[in-house]
Amino acid sequence: MSLINTQVKPFKAQAFKDGKFIEVSDADLKGKWSVFFFYPADFTFVCPTELEDLADKYDELQKMGVEVYSVSTDTHFSHKAWHDTSEAIKKIRYTMIGDPTGAITRNFEVMREDAGLADRGTFVIDPDGTIQAMEVTAEGIGRDANDLVRKVKAAQYVAAHPGEVCPAKWKEGEKTLAPSLDLVGKI
Repeated sequence: MSLINTQVKPFKAQAFKDGKFIEVSDADLKGKWSVFFFYPADFTFVCPTELEDLADKYDELQKMGVEVYSVSTDTHFSHKAWHDTSEAIKKIRYTMIGDPTGAITRNFEVMREDAGLADRGTFVIDPDGTIQAMEVTAEGIGRDANDLVRKVKAAQYVAAHPGEVCPAKWKEGEKTLAPSLDLVGKI
């Protein structure tokens, strides 16, 4: 079953952000766009490359009104230790959620039960707490933050322009489509 157009389930968790431990819950998502970025584990190999890539796009996402939450089944303590020791992870200014019980990871259906680790799952969530886009890849396949930014822009555009849709490879400022009977068989 797809999680598209479903509501984020209630959660509460400890996180690391800006040198502090904080509590995060589903209530923090209301009223703004959010990205949940699940990854297998701290102190690994592909994960820091992805998280650093996302950190490089954080300012752009913030300007778009988007908050970013990375999530793994590590603790918030592990996130802090990783942040303190890795040059790549030191760049992170977004919230790093600890999910040692796996509850949030299971809510988003990206838990690998046999390993107790998350798959690489990315979720774009609208201000109402509804999942608008998702991508899940195998452990060895890293994601691209540029494509994530493009998907967020498309989701925001469609939300702001009812009756229009974004075609393949759409980029901000390009032509969109208005689905209608007149378009059937003409694309």
